[in-house]
Amino acid sequence: MVELSGDDKLGYCIERYAVEPLVREAVVDGNVSNLEAVSDSVRRALRRMASNAKLVAMGLPASSVITKRIVLPGGLREQEMEVQVEAEANQYIPFALEEVNLDFQVIGPAGDSDDVEVLIAASRKEKVEDRVAAAEAAGLKAQVVDVESFASQAAFELVAKNIKGGIEGKIIALVDIGATSLDVTVLRDGNQIYAREQSFGGNLLTQDIARQYGMSFDEAEAAKRSASLPENYETELLRPFMDSLALEISRALQFFFTSTQYNQVDQIVLAGGCAVIAGLAEVVSGRTQVSCMVANPFAGMTLSQKIRPKNLMADAPSLLVACGLALRRFD
Repeated sequence: MVELSGDDKLGYCIERYAVEPLVREAVVDGNVSNLEAVSDSVRRALRRMASNAKLVAMGLPASSVITKRIVLPGGLREQEMEVQVEAEANQYIPFALEEVNLDFQVIGPAGDSDDVEVLIAASRKEKVEDRVAAAEAAGLKAQVVDVESFASQAAFELVAKNIKGGIEGKIIALVDIGATSLDVTVLRDGNQIYAREQSFGGNLLTQDIARQYGMSFDEAEAAKRSASLPENYETELLRPFMDSLALEISRALQFFFTSTQYNQVDQIVLAGGCAVIAGLAEVVSGRTQVSCMVANPFAGMTLSQKIRPKNLMADAPSLLVACGLALRRFD
């Protein structure tokens, strides 16, 4: 959870944040499977933040959302546009419209005509309602439900300010490495041109730790986070995991090259919980031969007195989605 104040013109301040673990299997493949456990984690995070905020923006994984760009005539009133969007959505969504939450956003002009490009997003109602229910059980009201990949891109605009030479004309691979998945979003001039999700994440390392040292999964996860593992951990487990992760990223880029017209990437930006592993950027850069950096969307922000800079530096890469959601504001 991340709470921001300020705006793009005056600059942002990170007021509070919290990272709270979920019990294992509470969320499976992006679906809430243990609502009570998720609500408890949200409640604990909120208590740790000591925030008075009551409104919250939440994220759905891209795999739970159907998105489609369509072209509509310019000059339509909002009600007319809604009718057109519903008619178009019927063609692309394999569910009855009453079973989904549907929204749309005008992106901008479509070429040289008077038409406009519109982004449609739809998700099964139960996926949205589970998240809303988890927030409500913790005393919060979900004002916005966004798509995690869109939130990452919003936060990436802050990260982009720290890329040498800017991002104009560049192809950037944003790699979010979570507990169970590796999400690659490729951006050109800051706009998404490719996305891929691979089944690989930090839980694999946790499982190796549990096996090697005779721990439960939760004990292994706690030991991994607190860096309280035996001396041979780095050489026997961590380094092979980093090599495997770098190989997965290299494979993801190869898929990008073979399925698009592009044949190079100018910069890799690492985010997610695994991005905090010391030395990972160098290992990935060595494997891919592409410059690699770790995302910190808070680099240009003011920090409130409640924030410990050292802790924030360690947590920043895993807060990219939460930061992007906080940027949504509620006005």
